[in-house]
Order: sequence, then C-alpha cells, then structure tokens
Amino acid sequence: MATGAVPTSFSGLRRMDCNLGSSKSVDFVRVSDMQRIKYGRRKVSVIRNSNPSSDIAELQASSEGSPLLVPRQKYCESIHKTVRRKTCTVMVGNVALGSEHPIRIQTMTTTDTKDVAATVEQVMKIADKGADIVRITVQGKREADACFEIKNSLVQKNYNIPLVADIHFAPSVALRVAECFDKIRVNPGNFADRRAQFEKLEFTDEDYQKELEHIEQVFTPLVEKCKKYGRAMRIGTNHGSLSDRIMSYYGDSPRGMVESAFEFARICRKLDYHNFVFSMKASNPIIMVQAYRLLVAEMYVQGWDYPLHLGVTEAGEGEDGRMKSAIGIGTLLQDGLGDTIRVSLTEPPEEEIDPCRRLANLGMKASDLQQGVAPFEEKHRHYFDFQRRTGQLPVQKEGEEVDYRGVLHRDGSVLMSVSLDQLKTPELFYKSLAAKLVLGMPFKDLATVDSILLRELPPVDDNDARLTLKRLVDVSMGVITPLSEQLTKPLPNAMALVNLKELSTGAYKLLPEGTRLVVSVRGDEPYEDLEILKEVDATMILHDLPLTEEKISRVHAARRLFEYLSDNALNLPVIHHIQFPKGIHRDDLVIGAGTNAGALLVDGLGDGLLLEAPEQDFDFLRNTSFNLLQGCRMRNTKTEYVSCPSCGRTLFDLQEISAQIREKTSHLPGVSIAIMGCIVNGPGEMADADFGYVGGAPGKIDLYVGKTVVKRGIAMEHATDALIQLIKDHGRWVDPPAEE
Repeated sequence: MATGAVPTSFSGLRRMDCNLGSSKSVDFVRVSDMQRIKYGRRKVSVIRNSNPSSDIAELQASSEGSPLLVPRQKYCESIHKTVRRKTCTVMVGNVALGSEHPIRIQTMTTTDTKDVAATVEQVMKIADKGADIVRITVQGKREADACFEIKNSLVQKNYNIPLVADIHFAPSVALRVAECFDKIRVNPGNFADRRAQFEKLEFTDEDYQKELEHIEQVFTPLVEKCKKYGRAMRIGTNHGSLSDRIMSYYGDSPRGMVESAFEFARICRKLDYHNFVFSMKASNPIIMVQAYRLLVAEMYVQGWDYPLHLGVTEAGEGEDGRMKSAIGIGTLLQDGLGDTIRVSLTEPPEEEIDPCRRLANLGMKASDLQQGVAPFEEKHRHYFDFQRRTGQLPVQKEGEEVDYRGVLHRDGSVLMSVSLDQLKTPELFYKSLAAKLVLGMPFKDLATVDSILLRELPPVDDNDARLTLKRLVDVSMGVITPLSEQLTKPLPNAMALVNLKELSTGAYKLLPEGTRLVVSVRGDEPYEDLEILKEVDATMILHDLPLTEEKISRVHAARRLFEYLSDNALNLPVIHHIQFPKGIHRDDLVIGAGTNAGALLVDGLGDGLLLEAPEQDFDFLRNTSFNLLQGCRMRNTKTEYVSCPSCGRTLFDLQEISAQIREKTSHLPGVSIAIMGCIVNGPGEMADADFGYVGGAPGKIDLYVGKTVVKRGIAMEHATDALIQLIKDHGRWVDPPAEE
C-alpha cells in the first residue's frame, strides 16, 4: 500500500459501546467516513476485528494525536421527526433553491442538443408539465453553440425556465456555455480527471497532491466565470464514474463519492463562490442514501449549508423506476434532506414530472407538519452502512401439526390481505398468490405470497372454503385472522392477530394452547405498553400505524419500535403493514410504499410487507410488494434492470431497446442487466449489474460483464441476441417457463 493510503477496510462505520471508566456506556463509532475526510489521508494500520481495545490504541497511536473515536454523527436535523435541514439559498436563474423554498422539480431533455428546434420544443413541453428546471447535455463545441440559440428561442417564446448544462470531460465547453445557461453541472469524476481506466490504483501522497493541483488549475476558470455571470453550479458525483485516484484511496464507496465532491467544493469556497448544490447519485438506492447522509454529516462537521439535489440514477422505467426513486429520494425527504429532485426514468422526460411532484408533495407535507413521534434515544440504527436486523424466523415446535417455518421468508416476506369472495374460486385464488398449481393443488414458488390476512373466516360449515385454506396451510403458508374470528369460528392452525390491549387483558388466553400469535403494534405507544411483548410468544409483529394520523410519521414510529426491540433483545420479525385509503392513485401507492417502508428497509429495519388498498388490483399489490423488496436489495424474484433515462448523448432508442431486452430476459431472477445509452457515467454505474448493453458508437453496441467490456462494436440488429448468448456463456440463462 502506498504511503498515506487509507485501507479499504475503513469503508464503513461500525458501532462500538466503549466503557469510559464509569458506569455509563457511551455510543461511539469507529473512524467514520466523514472523519477520514476531515482528518485527511493518514498511514494507519488495518483494523483487526479480534481485539477492539487494542485496535483503538493502535489507531490512536498512529493518528498523530487526532481522536479516531467520535460520537455518532449527526446527518439530519432530528431523528424523531421530519425537520427540513437549513440551507443557504442558491439561485438558478430566477428559481431559488434551498430550505426556505419549495422542493424544486427538474428533468433532462433527450433530444440531440444540436437540433435546436426539437430541443426547444421538448423544453416547452417539460415546462408546461410544471418542471422548475431543465437540464440539457452539452458534450462539445457545436452543442455549446446551439445552447445560445436554444436559450434565445425560448426567451422569444416567453419561456424563462432555467437551463442547466450537463458537462462531462469538457472544461472548455463548460466555460463557453456558462455565458448562456443558468447552471453548470460538473461531474467531479471526469471533469478534470481522465475517464477512470483503473490502470493506476496506487498513488503516493505526492501523486495525489499533484492531481489535486491539476484539478484546481482546470476547475478555477469555470468557478470564476460562474461567479462573474451569476451562474449556479451542481457538483454532481456519480457512483459509477469515480476517478482512479479516488478509487485508489476509497474504492467505489459512498465515502469516495463524498471526497470527490468535496475536492471541488473546497476550490469553490477558496474562491469565495457559494452558489452551488451537491448531488450523490447511484443506481442502487441504498448506496445513494448512504452517500447523501455521509455528505450531510460532513457538512455539519464543517459548518456548511449547501442545498441538495436528489436522484437515483438509471432507475429504469414504469413502476420499477418509480419504486427505486421513491425508496432513495423518499427516504432522504423523510429525514428532511433534499431541496430539488429528479426521477430518472427510461420514459419521455415530461413523464418524470408527475412522480417528481408526488414525491415533492410528500416531502413538503412531512416537513411542514414536522411529522414524527415523541423524542426517543436512537442507538442501534446504522446510518451510513447497511446492516440488516433479521428477525428470528419461526421455528417448528414439538407437537405442531403443520410446518410454520415457511410463513415468513428469510430474504423478505410478502403478506397479502384476502377476502372470502376470493376463496370461492380456489384455482384463481391460488394463482393470484403466485402459487404453482399441480393438479389444482397449490405449491410455493419463487415469488409466492408467504402468508395471508383473512379478516373474516368462512362459516364453520363452509367445507369448500375451509379446504381451500387448509391446502395453503399444508404448504406452509400462514393464515392470519383476528382474535375474535379465531375465537368464534376457529380455523385449525391459523395464526391469531391480536393488539396490545388484547394481550394486556389476557383475552388471547382463551385460544387453544399453542396457537400462534401475530401482534399489531403502532410504534408510538408508551414503552411501558410494549412490555407485554416480553411475556408472550409471538411469531411476528405487524407495524400498523394508520396513514390518517397525519402528524405522526410511520417511519419515525417504526424506528422507535426497533429501538425498543433492540434494547430488550426482542428478535421478533417485523412486517410493515400499510393500509392505503380508498381510491388512492397507483403512483401515490407506489411512491407512498417506497417512502414509508423503503426508508426503513434501506436501513435493514424490517422483514417484509403487507400492503392493503381497497379497490386496487390484487396482482398489482402483490407485484408492488415484491418490487419494493427487490428495490431494497432484499428478495430477488425477477430480472433487475439498470436503465438510463436517455439524453442527447444516447446512441440508440432506449425505450424501444429496453422493451426488446425486457421481453426476452424478464424471466431471469437473480440476473441484473444494465441498458445504457452511452458510458459517460462510467462502467462503475453498472457495478450492481451482471451484464451490460451499452451504446459504443452510432449503430454499435458494446457488451459488458460487470465493469469489463468483453465485446465491442456489435451491430445493433444483432446486439440483443449477442447479449442473450453472453448470458448463456456465463451459465446464467434458463428458458422461459411454459405457460400453464
């Protein structure tokens, strides 16, 4: 390792409860990502997990006297309610960004920037849909020249929407277009650095310093020009395009993303330029959330107050894209973070505005009402690294007639609410649960519902309906029904749903001995009311806080509940139960579920979902539940796509090609495919993908395995077949299942 290098073993935070020689234990973190940045790059010894106290002494001795253990980092204004983080105001043309202003909505054109008429037409269409800001890719001198015509044409048509130039690899182009557009987006990974080639992965301190000096030399003229013309700037880090230098010290980690952005921010501040915002985009919502939190935590340390632009890049299309965006953006909005947002969809840009607005409305409502719960101490949640709290799966007990071990899934469970009417047509009912049928009998498959909630049991003499339920129980699917139903119309081997009051009064003791219990909990109850959980043998908890209670936050109530469970060593599985109101719009349901459940699952808090919505299609609710689990990197039940939203750099029709590839590959659960119009954001943007289909030149496609290009210049008409062959060559292909 080069002198001064930071070992990759420091890529995340770790909690430690360190006894300071008193009776009180204080919560500490081991060398945080932000402190790495704050204290600079030092030669340190690799942490040995076997002896924490020795590690601490060794680290402190090697840090030139700087403390390497610090209290838990602050990354938002409040952990128990949504309070918008205070920021300065940044002006983008005539639009003000920051905490004193509404959350702004933006998107990006997909036209060839040199086609002035088409670009102007698309900008007007986007503005008419309600966007506040529009970004346009500007990759060369001809595009920069066209920007002046675009701006003038829009002004003549009375469209004053601010325009943002998207810059990669082209400092001279940025300087030119800064005379025209209202904001410049620079990518720290490729503005002054070469495109990451991963050729040089060890840098001495001298090498590192020389590159920083080079960055300052290249970047300073743009800062001075933006300052002169009153332009704004976005320092927009992409997970996929970190430079070799950053990769050598930090890897492709959230910490590396933050440091990459800070290098540019320090130059801005040195030149007394402050009209800029940050973004930390990734296609993986979990990495995106961690990166923004790290960024804000370090800004708190530094006393900085710059606004944030939020987005999950390459989110995809349809519900998948909306769900991933809701998970990432919604999580941060619940924490009071974010001042402008974009939902990056592989769809026409004007289609991004509606989901953007729905997310912005959720965020503004949460902060305006300061939705939350009573203050509580939080010691166990991991803000900056993912560590899943896995509830204890049900175990089989002696004497039980049926197998309860399958009522929850180890990777994340999907529960569904069903009605008596559905029991009247057993085969259709089983298919709606995504069960496989063999001679009319149900069997669990990869994406079969794990348990059902039946609020009303069939009459005791309805043999057909009860046989339908018995067949589910026989294949280890859980049947949950209210305590009152199980007492009056008992269903053998059903699980009884009880609330805390029914537990405290002892009403549940009227059930036959050994009956499995499912406990419904709001999360905002006094902790003394939760003490009863220590006395009962529950199979799972349903976290169920009505959405009608507008001032109470489901997210913060659940975090409070998980703190109680952790403090008391209660390892019960927790299912996020969300009951949506009648008539809810599908997009509101997707975005609401992604925000309210995704904000917990990205922190590893929760074991599954139960989504209810009157009048909504049953298949839609089931698919949405599985999509949410997969978006949170839990249960993988279908092909995962990383698909960019298209822009003027795109070398093929993304929507058409995406549809073709999905049609032929959507039956490959566990396989991830990146579909990219170009490689401008870097191969690292496909870090989570197994295979990549990337525009390499007009009419030509490059194929990747992970970050490595394996075939170049394939003719477009043969590229999809070549991708399928590549998947087969790597042993990941299976033929589509035959229709039943």
